[in-house]
Amino acid sequence: MNVSEIFKIIEEENIRFIRLQFSDINGTLKNVEIPINDLKRALDKGIMFDGSSIEGFVRINESDMYLKPDVNTFAILPWTLEGKKSARFICDVYKPDGTPFEGDPRYRLKKVMEEAREMGYIPHAGPEVEFFLLPRKNGKAVFEFLDEGGYFDLLPVDIAEYLRSEVAVMLEEMGVDVEATHHEVAPSQHEVDFRYSDALSSADSVQTVKLVIKTLAINNNLHATFMPKPFFGINGSGMHIHLSLFSKDLMKNVFYDEEKDSISVEMKYFIGGIIKHARAITAITNPTVNSYKRLVPGYEAPVNVAWSLGNRSALIRVPNARKKSTRLEYRSPDPSCNPYLAFSVLIAAGLDGIKNKIMPPEPVDKNIYDMNNIEKENYGIKMLPKSLEEALHEVEKDSLIKEVLGKHIYEKFLELKWKEWNEYTIHVTDWERSRYGNL
Repeated sequence: MNVSEIFKIIEEENIRFIRLQFSDINGTLKNVEIPINDLKRALDKGIMFDGSSIEGFVRINESDMYLKPDVNTFAILPWTLEGKKSARFICDVYKPDGTPFEGDPRYRLKKVMEEAREMGYIPHAGPEVEFFLLPRKNGKAVFEFLDEGGYFDLLPVDIAEYLRSEVAVMLEEMGVDVEATHHEVAPSQHEVDFRYSDALSSADSVQTVKLVIKTLAINNNLHATFMPKPFFGINGSGMHIHLSLFSKDLMKNVFYDEEKDSISVEMKYFIGGIIKHARAITAITNPTVNSYKRLVPGYEAPVNVAWSLGNRSALIRVPNARKKSTRLEYRSPDPSCNPYLAFSVLIAAGLDGIKNKIMPPEPVDKNIYDMNNIEKENYGIKMLPKSLEEALHEVEKDSLIKEVLGKHIYEKFLELKWKEWNEYTIHVTDWERSRYGNL
C-alpha cells in the first residue's frame, strides 16, 4: 500500500485520528496520537516526542526524538471512541540528525534482518501467543479463574469464547492472518496463533495481537494478562516461536534438503548456533523474575538445552512438516518478552551457527523430563538458567548477544533487569508471611 492509497482509505473511512505506535526496551507498546491533519508531516519528517520519558531510551538533555511511520503497518483500529475512527502506524525511532536511534528495539531487528539478507536469507517467524483471561472487579484485575476448561475444550458459549472470536475478527481486519484460537491447558488460559511471515512483520503482529486482546478484555470488563506464571500449580503462558529461513527470492525454504527429503545442513548449523547461545538468549526471551516460575520441570515448559525431531520435551523441536513448512520451534520464550529483541537474538544466534558451521549434538528422541542427571550428562544436555539473576550473568558473558542488542540497549537492559532482580530479592511475599509469620 502506498501513501496515496492510504490517504484515499482515510478519506473514505472518515478517519479522525492517527496513533503512532512504538515499543520500549521492555516491549511495552507506546502511543502518540495526532489529528489526521498532521499525518503528512509525520510521513515526511516524523513527529517529535520526549524520549527521556520512555523507559530505557535517553537522558533528559538529549530527549528530542522523532517517530517515523512505517507505511506497511497502516491499519484501521476496529474500535471507535465516541464514534470517531482512528488508524495506526507502527513507527521507527530516529534521532534529530535523521539517523536511526540505536535503542529502538525494532531497529535492532532490522539490522539482524539485513545481515540475514546479505547472507542470502529472509528469516520468517510464527509465534504462538498464550494468555490468561481473568475477571475484573471495581476496575481492577482479580486473580481468579473464569473457567475450568482444558486444552482445546469446547466450553459452553461464554464471554471467553466470544472474546476469542472477536479477537480473531479484529485481527483479520487489521491485516493479521489468524490461523487458530483455542483454549489452552490451564483454566482460563487461551492461545492465538497467526500465520508466519518475515520476522519483522511477525514481531509487529505480536504487538498488535497483545493490543487487541487487552483492549477487547477491558471492553468486556475482563483482564487479559501475558504474565508468564500468574498461578501456582498449573501451566504458565509461553510464546513458542517457529523459525525458518527462506532464500531471498522466497522460492526455497533453506531448512529443507530436497534431495534427501530431510532437514538441511544449514538448519542443523542454525540449531547449533542457538544451542550455543541458549542460556544467554533466555534473559531476552524470558526477561522477568516471574518468567522463571514457569521454567520449571512438571508444567510442559522446556528447561533442557537440547533439540529433537518431534519430541516436545526438548528446548528446540523440529516438527514433522517438510518442504516449505520445514521449521524449528523454540519453546522457552514467554509473552512478557520484547518480540523485536527476542527474534533478534534467536536469528542472530542461528546465523552465527551457519557462519561458523556449528554442528549441534545428536537430536534427543527420549522424554528428557524422565531422565535423571546422569543420563542428561551423557547426552550433553545443559539446563536453562533457573532465575533472572543466572540468565543476566550469562548475557554478560556472551559477546554475540551484546553485539546484537547494541551498546545502548545492552547497557539499559542490564541496568533495568538488575534493578528488577534486586528489588525482588528484598521484597517480602505472602508465601513468606504464611510460612514464617508464626516464628
